[in-house]
Amino acid sequence: MTPRARPLFIAAVWMYSPCLTAQPPASGDQPEITARDTPTFSTGVNLVNVPVVVRDREGHAVGTLRKEDFQVFDKGKPQIVSRFSIERANGPGTLVANPSGTGQEKPVPTPPAPIAKRFVAYLFDDVHLSFGDLTRARDAADLQIVQSLDGNTRVAIYTTSGLTTSDFTADRDALHQALFTLQPRPSAGHQSCPDVSYYQADLILNKQDPRALATAMMESAYCSGANLPPNLEAQLQDQRRFPSQLEIQARTAASKVLELGVRDSRFALEILTNIILRMSALPGTKSMVLISEGFLLLDEHRQEEAAVMDRAIRANIIINSLNARGLFTVDPDASAKLNGGEQFMNNKSAYVRESQLQNQNVLAELAAGTGGTYFHNSNDLGMGFRRMASPPEFVYILGFAPRNEKLDGSYHTLRVTLRNSKDLTLEARQGYYAPSHAVDSQEEAKREIQDALFSRDELAGIPIDLQLQFVAISETSARLAVLVHLDVKQLHFGKIDGRNNNTLTVTSGLFDTNGNYISAIQKIIDLRLRDETLQNVQSSGINVRTSFDVAPGGYLVRLVVRDSQGQTMAARNGAIEIP
Repeated sequence: MTPRARPLFIAAVWMYSPCLTAQPPASGDQPEITARDTPTFSTGVNLVNVPVVVRDREGHAVGTLRKEDFQVFDKGKPQIVSRFSIERANGPGTLVANPSGTGQEKPVPTPPAPIAKRFVAYLFDDVHLSFGDLTRARDAADLQIVQSLDGNTRVAIYTTSGLTTSDFTADRDALHQALFTLQPRPSAGHQSCPDVSYYQADLILNKQDPRALATAMMESAYCSGANLPPNLEAQLQDQRRFPSQLEIQARTAASKVLELGVRDSRFALEILTNIILRMSALPGTKSMVLISEGFLLLDEHRQEEAAVMDRAIRANIIINSLNARGLFTVDPDASAKLNGGEQFMNNKSAYVRESQLQNQNVLAELAAGTGGTYFHNSNDLGMGFRRMASPPEFVYILGFAPRNEKLDGSYHTLRVTLRNSKDLTLEARQGYYAPSHAVDSQEEAKREIQDALFSRDELAGIPIDLQLQFVAISETSARLAVLVHLDVKQLHFGKIDGRNNNTLTVTSGLFDTNGNYISAIQKIIDLRLRDETLQNVQSSGINVRTSFDVAPGGYLVRLVVRDSQGQTMAARNGAIEIP
């Protein structure tokens, strides 16, 4: 089954509690229990989440800091950190339920099969990688996968061209085969002379840089092999004396490169987004490794890049990046050296160098913006992949609601500091884009529940007990029962017209042993309880049951419960093997 990222939930309601069913409301009274298919919550804010990795002098991640140790500045103005959490690379594992079967339902007879707890997606930028760099990176990744793949890990191979993919699997042979089908797939249509980079084309056409244009025109002249006057460089710098044919050639080349560059960069961001959406439907620890030489992002792409980081943060996905170029030197194409020209060669070398530096920025930004690691300036790609395989042990998530924020879609620079930064360094997101419309509180609440469902973290805001039971329907099918007991003593109830009000949202998600999403059922339970009923409920708790029709095999059940009054959440993991 191919899972869908961020699935639509099926709303259904079932509830059992002796204390509630024993006291049905009198005719004409408001019922104490009602069902709705959409939850409501009292507040909603635009919360900006900032992942932060803090390292000590030896480069080890530090996980002992508190909220008070951090300061967050939005456009230079200090912000109040309203949410604070620490994500651990080795979070809590899957807990096997301890069911006690009743009737025909049977407890789990055998330990469950290994459930995938860790997912790693390798994204090879085959559009921008050279053959040599791609080959070295492929070989290093293949060795790392062979050494690190275990029963709890699933690996996927993707490419920015979209032409080579291998979905999440633990099959080493399948992954090896996918890796060795990789090959460079550069954009067609790029002419070799003048060899204008995407960076130089942006300077020529978008920024109207006369020096960049003059350099491209001189290269066109060198390519033609014409007898050039000794003062050509000075003539080309003077826009009033541009040789028209050379200018047409340079601008034509720049236009082609710019068009291809915009297309390739935007498609790379779309691939990143699609992978994040795919991984959002996976439970557990999730990370991505982007293997690339980098690619230029123009100003028009910056909001798309910020959206990629926002999606990754919400889905608890760390993006690591590895610069496969390693250590590099600037060496303009031999065709550019024809007839020499010191000023031209200096300009050409400067544009090549600056282009390579600008291309790297996206790798550093995606890693810093999601709590990942950026590996660069090293030819030891094996060491780089080993580092990528070991994400930071601790990632702090700082959340704040911007003060007096204008809904104008503008860019906000971020700065995170430590109150006591002695011997500590930090990596943090550098900015975000403000929304262009108000936050819908109901949609925000639904998103938070879905984010929790596709996580592996266990939350204890509401005391809950989870049990899994099944009954065989036939040799090829069974009914899996998810039994939940809620202890509501700690819940807050709002008093309206003499009734104690709260709404519980109980979501059960079903995944296979590879972490692929199968289905989910969400139950919305409105409680409008009299005082005496509330006392009984607080004493006995509430039981909720959900069932799935499944085939024999191993399954992971993820349970998320949220109440509307306190907006507290609970989450538990359960695993079961159905023979």
